[in-house]
Amino acid sequence: MSPPKPISTLHYITDRPEQTERACRAGIDWVQLRVKNHTYADWKALAVDTLAICRAFGVRLIINDNVTLAGEIGADGVHVGLTDMPVADARRLLGASMIVGGTANTLDDIRRHHEAGADYVGLGPYRFTTTKEKLSPILGLTGYDHILTACRHEDIALPIIAIGGLDVADVPNLMQIGLHGIAVSSAISRDPAGQVPAFQQALRTNLMIG
Repeated sequence: MSPPKPISTLHYITDRPEQTERACRAGIDWVQLRVKNHTYADWKALAVDTLAICRAFGVRLIINDNVTLAGEIGADGVHVGLTDMPVADARRLLGASMIVGGTANTLDDIRRHHEAGADYVGLGPYRFTTTKEKLSPILGLTGYDHILTACRHEDIALPIIAIGGLDVADVPNLMQIGLHGIAVSSAISRDPAGQVPAFQQALRTNLMIG
């Protein structure tokens, strides 16, 4: 299992370099590039542009679903979905130094990722979202609470990130049940300059309370 790595409490998910730059200027420190329905060449071009922006701002870049591309361009890591390459295979291909995250919808998903050496888990969806196709069953606050309680009982000390239609108002309840952080797409894309600081302040406040 790879040694623990610092995982941000706020992950921004986007498919556009220009949105990445706006979020970076607003203070984001973690970007996940999630691109769908593109050729490898087009995806690589977007990834290279996004990586250049992230490097200029000292921001970590995670590539969604494409282990080969993450390794080829020298991204900071990869995030694999439930139907993508298993975490164990991604770890074997990328090595111990790169970040490997995985999507989860159930406690069993988290167990598998933990055993395979994931650095973090994106657990969701919290609520319905239009930014992801083939949505898994919605968890809601109760679903998160049950899963996090089970993780504590099983000593699964893995950073768990909430995802799925999140707004700033959701942060207090989510952090109070023990989540490590949140992943956001639409809310930040609409207004990076306003929403990045708002999410960061909400996270800081609730981490201090917790």
